[in-house]
Order: sequence, then C-alpha cells, then structure tokens
Amino acid sequence: MDWLISFYSGYGQRVVEVLIIAVIIYVLIRFLEGTLGEGIFKGPTFFIIILFFLLYWLATELKLRTIEFLFHNLTAAVVVGLIVIFQPEFRRGLVRFTSMAPPALHQVLQSTIPEVMVVEEVKRAALRMSRNRVGAIIALERQNDLGAYTQGGTPLNAEVKSELLETIFFPGGALHDGAVVIRQNRLAAAGCLFPLTENPQVARNLGTRHRAAIGLTEKCDAVTVIVSEETGGISVAAGGKLNYDLDQEQFDKILQELYLEGRKAG
Repeated sequence: MDWLISFYSGYGQRVVEVLIIAVIIYVLIRFLEGTLGEGIFKGPTFFIIILFFLLYWLATELKLRTIEFLFHNLTAAVVVGLIVIFQPEFRRGLVRFTSMAPPALHQVLQSTIPEVMVVEEVKRAALRMSRNRVGAIIALERQNDLGAYTQGGTPLNAEVKSELLETIFFPGGALHDGAVVIRQNRLAAAGCLFPLTENPQVARNLGTRHRAAIGLTEKCDAVTVIVSEETGGISVAAGGKLNYDLDQEQFDKILQELYLEGRKAG
C-alpha cells in the first residue's frame, strides 16, 4: 500500500485531475451540441480557457507569486464572462434539469424559474386547445417591449396559467378573437390586435391568426404560438417565419429554443 500511496502523491493525483477535467470538457461539448455556444466553445474561446488554466498551473508549480496573484483575481472575471457568453446554454441546462427532476422538486424549480413556468403553462394550454380545436394566438415577449400591442386589448396582469388561457380563448367569449400578450412572465393583456403580414410569399391558405402572428414577429423579436381552429394544428412564429403544424415533440423543442434559449435577460 505504501507504493500506491506514494504513486498517488506523486503522479496519481495529477492523473485524477486530468481525468476530471477531461470529463468536464466532454460533458460541456455534449451539452453545447446543436447550440450557438458549440461554435464558440470549440473555437478560440476553448483554447483561451485551456491556456488560462495551463498558465495558472505553471504559475502555481513554479511559485510565480505575482502571476499567481493576477490569476486569482482574474478568475472571477473569467467565470462571469463565461456565464454571459453561455447564458442561453445555462438556461437550457436549467430547463433540462427541471424536466428531469422528480415531481416534488419539479414544482419547486418551476416556481424559481419564471420562464420555465410560462413555457409549461403555454404548452399545456396549447396542447389542450389543439385537441379541442379551439383557436388561439399567444405572443411571448423577449427583448423588444410588447407594451404598445397591449394598449388596444383588455389589461389582465395575471399569472400565466393554462386554465386562464383556455378560458380566454373559449369560443363565444368576448376576448377569444384577439391575441394574448405575455410580458415579463405575466399575462399582460387579452383581446390584442397584431398587424397582418404583407409578405407575398406567405401561403394564401393561412388564416388571420397565422398572418397576425407572422406580422408581429416581423416587427419585433417576439415568439407567437398559434392554434388553428379548423385543424387543431399548432404553429410557432418568430423572425417573420412560421413553423407550421407541429407535433408535440417539435412544438416543445421549438418553443424552448426560440423562447427559453433565445430570450436574454434585459
């Protein structure tokens, strides 16, 4: 056992450290697959991070106190920089962790992550309205303020709940023909009107809801969810483009990518 302890003290500890770092890098690369952060992490940023830790290790081993002191003070700045660069990926990680958590923990996490709660409620409402063929259009604010589009509607300032969304769009209701606007993780207003798209390339068979959803996203960076009254199909619009007639898995993925990962803190 003495030789094993001696080996670990001399080289084993380094081997374990290298293995841990390798695992962390592998997990990060897998985590960033398919995101904008993947290109950043695999590019110059990756080598800068590796160089940073290599120089820090050399400064520690060679007892270069001044350089070691500088690195100690730069570490906090580097961590903050990484959080800023990979903010959408960290957000996606929280979403993934929340979805995989046990039911009791899932509820706690949802209450601490407002964006996740909003997406879950919108998704639940859209899927139920789709099954019942209830038409709906829901706009989710990102960076651009949607306050101007709520002025012609009915102010609500309510918590985003699937039951409330379904009630608003129930056929025959006073507000069911307009749109709902979600701002700052709150249901800001209902019965709102959006400008219709004038893009001649938009399919002629699309109805008013789809054209209004596209028209809004041509003016700002909002994400709109549309449920077709005729077919029950769910669509998502963003950037003037329409992701049409999505199945449940596609809807979940696109909504998370466009709203949760694309939404940056103000």
